[in-house]
Amino acid sequence: MADPSTYRPAPGAIPTSPGVYKFRDAHRRVIYVGKAKSLRPRLSSYFQDIAGLHPRTATMVTTAASVEWTVVGTEVEALQLEYSWIKEFDPRFNVKYRDDKSYPELAVTLNEEFPRVQVMRGAHKKGVRYFGPYGHAWAIRETVDLLLRVFPVRTCSNGVFKRAQQVGRPCLLGYIGKCAAPCVGKISQPEHVALAEEFCDFMAGRTGNYLRRLEEQMREAAAAMEYERAGRLRDDIVALKRAMEKNAVVLADGTDADLLALAEDELEAAVQIFHVRGGRVRGQRGWVTDKVEDVDTAALVEHALQQLYGGGTESVPREVLVPALPEPAAPVREWLTSLRGAQVDLRVPQRGDKKDLMTTVQRNAQQALALHKTKRASDLTIRSRALQEIADALELDSVPLRIECFDISHLQGEDVVASMVVFEDGLARKSEYRRFQIKGFEGQDDVRSMHEVITRRFRRYLQEREQTGEWAVPEADDPGQEDQPLAGRASVEPATGDGATAEVAVGEGVAGPIDPDTGRPRRFAYPPQLLVVDGGQPQVAAARRALDELGIDDVALCGLAKRLEEVWLPGEEDPVVLPRSSEGLYLLQRVRDEAHRFAISYQRSKRSKRFTAGELDSVPGLGETRRQALLKHFGSLKRLRAATVDELCAVPGIGRRTAETVAAALASRTPAAFAVNTATGEIIEDSTADRSPTTVNAADESAADATETDATETDAGATTTADDAPPAPAPTATPQETP
Repeated sequence: MADPSTYRPAPGAIPTSPGVYKFRDAHRRVIYVGKAKSLRPRLSSYFQDIAGLHPRTATMVTTAASVEWTVVGTEVEALQLEYSWIKEFDPRFNVKYRDDKSYPELAVTLNEEFPRVQVMRGAHKKGVRYFGPYGHAWAIRETVDLLLRVFPVRTCSNGVFKRAQQVGRPCLLGYIGKCAAPCVGKISQPEHVALAEEFCDFMAGRTGNYLRRLEEQMREAAAAMEYERAGRLRDDIVALKRAMEKNAVVLADGTDADLLALAEDELEAAVQIFHVRGGRVRGQRGWVTDKVEDVDTAALVEHALQQLYGGGTESVPREVLVPALPEPAAPVREWLTSLRGAQVDLRVPQRGDKKDLMTTVQRNAQQALALHKTKRASDLTIRSRALQEIADALELDSVPLRIECFDISHLQGEDVVASMVVFEDGLARKSEYRRFQIKGFEGQDDVRSMHEVITRRFRRYLQEREQTGEWAVPEADDPGQEDQPLAGRASVEPATGDGATAEVAVGEGVAGPIDPDTGRPRRFAYPPQLLVVDGGQPQVAAARRALDELGIDDVALCGLAKRLEEVWLPGEEDPVVLPRSSEGLYLLQRVRDEAHRFAISYQRSKRSKRFTAGELDSVPGLGETRRQALLKHFGSLKRLRAATVDELCAVPGIGRRTAETVAAALASRTPAAFAVNTATGEIIEDSTADRSPTTVNAADESAADATETDATETDAGATTTADDAPPAPAPTATPQETP
């Protein structure tokens, strides 16, 4: 590992002009290429204290052994030279987009004597007109098959064409009317070229005039009683309209534009590009990249534009729409203008159809990233390597075949919940997911919440071990809490998948890790080989303290902090920093993100239930169906309160015992005050209090939305403890709960 001070340029040696710089390692290999508007401040930033650099940048400068630069005249020249060097040297620390496939395009070989329509891939050739790219080759062939009825352009290979010329007989397409047969002189060479140009015009989006001309010819043929010709023209129009339906109009003004969207996380980014020509989506393509360098969205956009247009194979349209403008945007805009030979509008869409289409492209990028992660996670070899890398980095005795991750979620200290997700052999085991309600204290304290959840999870494990005589449960520190039956003290909810959950209490007569009735493992029967908490040193220390209090010393523990993806170990002052390309880090991140997602979804569901809680919700034995039946029968809570037990029994599904329970519950509560018309003093009978308790009015919904927008849903990922942080202010607009 090199010391950056050994190759730092002398003071004043670096120019202040625009330029491109290269970092080389000890073997003279280029490991990073960058550009700068002013080289001196940019390069100087790499030679500050390593502790102040981003981990990825620190790794790069300690790997390098020298730096050199080239001065250019403008930022545009720097942009072009940077792209050329990245393509030439393939530096390991630069962002490199990987095209997820070779996209097919529809090509018309106007450079040949008799132009040909075909599907082509790869680099563009001079004199060939391209349309696309398309997602699938069969989509091109279907479109061409429809258009050949109207534009019978040659589609055969050169060998077939020459053979037909020699024998004086066309191929099958010539006989069925899907080729004009220039090989046997049915159409002259200039006429065939004109036919190919009409085909290109139609594919370019200039369809309206041509369709109107065909419709006029059809009407003229029908008026002249040339019904066979009119029928052929009618069928041609139908075929053209079917071909147009395959390229639906998305921008009514016939815009030519490329829309680029990004989906990213801490480790990877996916790019999706829609090619819109003549107001229609003519093609789509995508890339995926590992974020080996510290880049934001604007920098990713700049790299993607270089990848897309830098090779000269992709034409630049009049508009390029992106999610964020590169910094600075002027050089990139000038570069695109020079490639196109005309003005290019590089901007972020703000409203209208283009903004809506950008949302669609963004959704495709998110799906592409999710699909990429799914493919990566399903690879057995990659999973095995990830588990081995985790074991090596954390110095474990064996690979962690079972990993449990815990996360805390709340909204300004309310509805504090926790999640536990389980990964076995690198794959999610959703039947083992669990959800916790934090009931040991009130308020916001992620560290204390983590301690409580870890304690409860492993105390359940010890209880089940104690039932079999394998391990005695240690005495509780707090008799008021831990000596109580856990089912009565706090609920733990198993997950049956992403959505449905059910309240579960600790069963009696536990007989070991396997349930004798179902043959399945008990809920907390098996300990993990690795316990992961979402957070840094404070959360890891709290989890370690909980395990120590229970006497558990055979479970490995670590924490994953969000900001720099650092892995924290108990009692260590410095984190373990895994390489950005590490499969082990990727697996830990996926486990942490799944725990965060599961906790957030549970916290939101609890908050939603609290906002919509009503008087009938707390009546024991009264479910949602019978609550709705009561409200539908009586029409309002006011009439429901006034009803007698016999009247309640008249509602289908309501027995006398339930009716008595409902009547007693409503009688014990003070009804809401009547609404008064301030203009007349009249009491309004159908007051707000008579509404269904399961409904929230618009004001409540607005307040709830404002609360959720203004207050960030926090979790255990922060490395600052709740004791060190000031208490969160109460939300300014909080929906009132029904008493």
